[in-house]
Amino acid sequence: MTILTVVAEPTLLGIHATDEVPASTLPIGLSSGLGFRTLLRIVVPVTAGDVLDVSGRARVTNDTSPGYTVGVGYHLWMYDADNGLGSAGSWTRISSLCGDNVSRDRHHMPLLVDTVYTVPADWPVNPDTGIPHRMTVVLRGDAMSTLADGQSITVDKEYGQLTLRRYRPAA
Repeated sequence: MTILTVVAEPTLLGIHATDEVPASTLPIGLSSGLGFRTLLRIVVPVTAGDVLDVSGRARVTNDTSPGYTVGVGYHLWMYDADNGLGSAGSWTRISSLCGDNVSRDRHHMPLLVDTVYTVPADWPVNPDTGIPHRMTVVLRGDAMSTLADGQSITVDKEYGQLTLRRYRPAA
């Protein structure tokens, strides 16, 4: 049996993209979750209820010597850009956890992630202007190995892009 759902088309409010990769390396830690770095980030205007279609890609290179396998975890996060705290404020993970291992033989590894995220109904608005706060969406990465010895893997600057499509759902 096939179930067909008819949904009115949402309105595309904007497409935002960046290829600026601020991180140059991911330090290799002994366990995951200790050395997150921002691989890509984008600041966008949002309103409660907006639907964000986000896709990100980056690439890392394993040049460890002597070569050993490094696990890389990555995912999409967001925080309020206008709450006065910036990245020191509260972060929310908006995509599933992603990860893979990059061996020295594999050498280069693409990091691909996407998600659809609805801006929460309680998204803050500036009380003085009535303008909603902007959102920072971030692709973060982390590297680990039980053989960690102070080395890092390279974040390849020329292979990153973060794209966000902002939609308003149909009434």
